[in-house]
Amino acid sequence: MLVELRAENYAVIDHAIASFGPGLNLLTGETGAGKSILVDALALLMGGKSSADVVRHGAEKAVVSCVFEATPGAESILEQNGIDAEGAEIILRREILSTGKGRVFVNNQPATVAVLKQLAPELALVHAQTETLSSFDAAQQRTLLDRFAGLSTDAVAQAYSRWRAAQDKLNDLLQGEQDRLRMVDLWTYQRKEIEQANLEAAEDEALEIEKRVLANAEKLYSGALSAFDQLYEGGASAEAALRAAIRNVEELARYDVRFAESVQQLTSARATISDIGTSLRDYAEGINASPERLAEIEDRLALLDRLKRKYGKTVAEVLAFGQEVARKLAEVEDRDETLKTLHADLEKAAAAYRNAASALSAERKSAAQKLGKLAESQINALALKARFQVAVIPTEQESVWSSEGWDTVEYRIATNPGEPLKPLVDIASGGELSRVLLALKVAVEESSSKTREKTTPRTLVFDEIDIGIGGRAAEAVGQKLKALGRAQQVLCVTHLPQIAAFADQHLAVEKREDHGRTQTRIRVLDDRARTHEVARMLSGAKVTDTSLQHAAQLIAASR
Repeated sequence: MLVELRAENYAVIDHAIASFGPGLNLLTGETGAGKSILVDALALLMGGKSSADVVRHGAEKAVVSCVFEATPGAESILEQNGIDAEGAEIILRREILSTGKGRVFVNNQPATVAVLKQLAPELALVHAQTETLSSFDAAQQRTLLDRFAGLSTDAVAQAYSRWRAAQDKLNDLLQGEQDRLRMVDLWTYQRKEIEQANLEAAEDEALEIEKRVLANAEKLYSGALSAFDQLYEGGASAEAALRAAIRNVEELARYDVRFAESVQQLTSARATISDIGTSLRDYAEGINASPERLAEIEDRLALLDRLKRKYGKTVAEVLAFGQEVARKLAEVEDRDETLKTLHADLEKAAAAYRNAASALSAERKSAAQKLGKLAESQINALALKARFQVAVIPTEQESVWSSEGWDTVEYRIATNPGEPLKPLVDIASGGELSRVLLALKVAVEESSSKTREKTTPRTLVFDEIDIGIGGRAAEAVGQKLKALGRAQQVLCVTHLPQIAAFADQHLAVEKREDHGRTQTRIRVLDDRARTHEVARMLSGAKVTDTSLQHAAQLIAASR
């Protein structure tokens, strides 16, 4: 359930806070007060696309935030994304800078828009005012049917991916002969260039070390011999000093056994210095200040750098590229056998896709009958006498295959007796369309709520779903929203008093001018204020005693 929604410097809103309760929450107010802007703000918190245009004029950034009651599913999503839970609540916040950039926070921890999109299905479903027939296209109709039946397209998507990959691989091999020969020439040259280099893994690193040694041979030779002289060879060497010290300490040890261990330690140190001196001498003798070898190494490194610029960042990547080129050439050389194998793989992948798509299509047809009957019942409960049908039309041609299957889902309706069923997109009446969309959503939500685990229901948001209707139809819509609110929280923006009367919680969105700027305020109405607001919606700017009585009657009847 949505507990609270805040907006700061968002569009025309300077600072607004809305608190919501269970059941049906209705937002009313004058046109332009900011009702739909609040819905847009919530859609933004559900992962919607942001824009610098939403930042209030003169502000550096817009901030929208909300608090939801946590659900097990939402907490699991947080855990998967490494976000700590915050008790029984989930806090979402989004900042949009005037530059267009933005930041996302979940439970006051940095997150991404992708996380918001993952959380959205668990928390809220927003039906914005802009959702019209133009957006309720074939893909949306199919998605709604799948959601109604709880169908997964994963199996079809995986089969489609394998079929597409097999098709692409075959097409690559079947490309034009001229292109194929040109690629063979290129691959042959690349393989030859890499093979002739006789590369060894990590040899560039070893050569760089040897290059540094050769380039500094004189310094290294002088340093090694100087260190050898100081440690071992010179008259004042460390080894000579230790040798003298050992003789003196041995003399001490003859009279006091406490120095016996010191003799051993000094002897060990002398041996260590002797070993180090020997290593330094051998290192110095092994230094070969060869200009020829240095030039040879530099040429080799230049070759390796050229190959890495062309084929990979490291010698290992160059070798891997060479192996891949060799594999491609082997495939081309054995083209006929490869073609036979690829055709077999493609047919196998196509058969797997047909099986998966056919199974999904059968499930959709079964679900379509159930949704059609349920939606027809819901539509007719909204003061319509209509016949409704959900048609699933499979098309098995490969040209229409997709990761969603091969079905076209079409919603058909006849709003008057004796008329044939026609696609929903042919409906002209905005009022009828609003009721049909609401009925469909109610049917899907009621069905999905029965199959979901018994957790806190998600919030449903309708922005002016009642556009184009009135009278008895408006009352029927109010009753339907009220019924829907018994199972889960519903937020709805409305201009109709017949619907406003059904609110479990009524919020008034008001705007006023202060110091030359528009400010928006949201109030939760008590019974008296609610009656006054419904009366305003009935009579306009001037509230009369008659409108107040009518409003009281509407509210009483809704109970």
